[in-house]
Amino acid sequence: MLTRCTRIALTALLSLPLLGLAPALAQESPITPGVLDTAKVPGVMAKAVDGFIRPGYHHFTEEADTMEETVAALCASPSSETLLNAQSTFGDLVEAWSRIEIVRVGPVLDDNRFERILFFPDRKGTGLKQVQAALAKPDPSVTSVDTLKDKSVAMQGIGALEFVLFGTDAETLKTSEGIYRCQYGKAIAANLKRLGTELTQAWDAPKGVAAAWKTPGPNNPIYRDEAEAAKELLGVLVHAAETVRDQRIEHFYKGDAVKGLPRQAIYWRSGNTFRSITANIEAIRDLIAQSGMVDLLAEDNRSVVSSVDFVAHSLSRVSSDIEPDVAKALATPKEVAKLDFLLLNSRDLILRLNNDLGGGIGLAAGFSFSDGD
Repeated sequence: MLTRCTRIALTALLSLPLLGLAPALAQESPITPGVLDTAKVPGVMAKAVDGFIRPGYHHFTEEADTMEETVAALCASPSSETLLNAQSTFGDLVEAWSRIEIVRVGPVLDDNRFERILFFPDRKGTGLKQVQAALAKPDPSVTSVDTLKDKSVAMQGIGALEFVLFGTDAETLKTSEGIYRCQYGKAIAANLKRLGTELTQAWDAPKGVAAAWKTPGPNNPIYRDEAEAAKELLGVLVHAAETVRDQRIEHFYKGDAVKGLPRQAIYWRSGNTFRSITANIEAIRDLIAQSGMVDLLAEDNRSVVSSVDFVAHSLSRVSSDIEPDVAKALATPKEVAKLDFLLLNSRDLILRLNNDLGGGIGLAAGFSFSDGD
């Protein structure tokens, strides 16, 4: 008898050839438990910082700056064209953040910066109500970054900006009627640029967190040895894959389209749900590649990296091809098959990162990063 999970897998995989796609299911190969090559860890950590983390925050900050400029142009000359330009720029901002948001360690956790940039999930709708209240009654304190930054985290980030640009009554932004709403959006964009600047400065500082990543050792305030540093980097990858499955996909779809909750999906209003998920997955691939994690594996274990990349690339290819409107996707069997594919193979990606890559580089296979150990 087929289990429910197997039925879902078969349904997805049988549907994929019709879509011109191939299932992930990379060839299995035995993993020999590795011993961490401590001499190579500092180099890998340095490449992670200089090749992925620092460029990622710089790119996000640049997109936030562009976002502020386009919203300012919208406020100065409200029209259908300037609104469409701001909405398009918002998609670029989402993608930039989605690539670097997988790094949920370091300065982004200080002063609730992560939540200030992205407050999600908003399980009780508290943040949405706060944004709606701010728009319902003009309040000068939300139109200036100097005062907005001290308000609720839910009112000052990407989620709030999405509602300003795409939520109820967003069409007023095309006319002078929406000037207050537009000024609020401009303050949010300015606040995102402020936060991005703080993060780039923190990671660019010669003696700051970047130095700690690059030089693990007994005098390091963060990583006392190479194993702690390698565990942090691997943990970033595992947590990223878990977030894709648990908070990005299963938050609105758990395998039954009838019970799907499209309005629980991140960025559903702007149609950027799957663009964000794709960027998350591509970021996992990019971090592995840019850091040179393959160097931590013994020669006979190096196929692990290509196996992980194969599964991640398959996920990315499918997620980038799904109908952007989440409600429409859930109502279309062909699109639901793609969602089933994401559910099945995102779990596989987590296991390959946690067990295969972790075990291969010398961290205990099967170690769970979810418990904070």
